[in-house]
Formats: sequence, C-alpha cells, structure tokens
Amino acid sequence: MNRSARTQRAAALTACAGALAYTVSKVGLARDGELGMPGFPAPPEAYASVADVTAAQLGNAGLGLLMALVALLLVRPPAARWVRRGAVVVSWLGILMVGAGVIGFGARAAGLAPSLGDVPPAMGTALAALAVGALWVAAWSVAAVGAVRQAAG
Repeated sequence: MNRSARTQRAAALTACAGALAYTVSKVGLARDGELGMPGFPAPPEAYASVADVTAAQLGNAGLGLLMALVALLLVRPPAARWVRRGAVVVSWLGILMVGAGVIGFGARAAGLAPSLGDVPPAMGTALAALAVGALWVAAWSVAAVGAVRQAAG
C-alpha cells in the first residue's frame, strides 16, 4: 500500500471516529434530556420548539451513525462508480454541514455570535468539542479528496 492510500485510509478512519464521537455525545444528551452539544448547552427558549428532546437527539445520533458509515466507505472506495460517487457527494455535504457547525460553535465560544447562545460555561469541554469537530472535518476532507484522486487515477 502506497503512502497516499495509507493517508486516505487513516483519514477515513479518523473521520469515522469523529462521527462516532458525535453519535455518542448525542446519545448522552438524549439520555439527559438536553439540547445542544457537549460544552454548548442550548438556550432555554430552544426547548419550546422541540416536542421531544430525546427523540430529536436520538435522530441526530442516527445521522452520526450514517456519517460514520459514509466515512467508512472512503477507507477503500467501492469499485462501483455510482456508489463511489454517492459516497463522495454525501461526504462533501457532510463536510460542509459539520464545518458550518464548527464555525458557528467556534463563533459562539469566542463571543462573536450571541444569537447562537451564551459563551459556553464549561470552556474546556467546549474547546474539546470544537477540536474533535475540526479534526473530523479535516480528516473527512482528506479522505474525500483521496477518493476523488483514486477514481481519477
């Protein structure tokens, strides 16, 4: 296995781990009946718009599992062109979605986006969540680019 393939595999597995960390965090929040992200509690008014917090967070956990599966498809991209292309397209959509979340929560942590909620009370937890998110986005991007290059080569 060449260096490029090893890098792609490591990146895809790291992206999968990021998605699984997100999944576990959402299950924990569902268990506790809380909205938000670890380190980033949702504002109290957010609860008024969610009928069932547990179901909402478990739905988010399900999305996390789906993202983990898509990342796993990039470990060794499928030979079938339509499956490989689908995995890459869904990956880029996920990268954009998670990246936007990291940017938004980062702005909230820095106090630049008060409309997203107060500055996190547990800054250490918030910064850890942001670091995991940033690593997830970076690794998933590397894996997606590798899959595109592999298909082109």
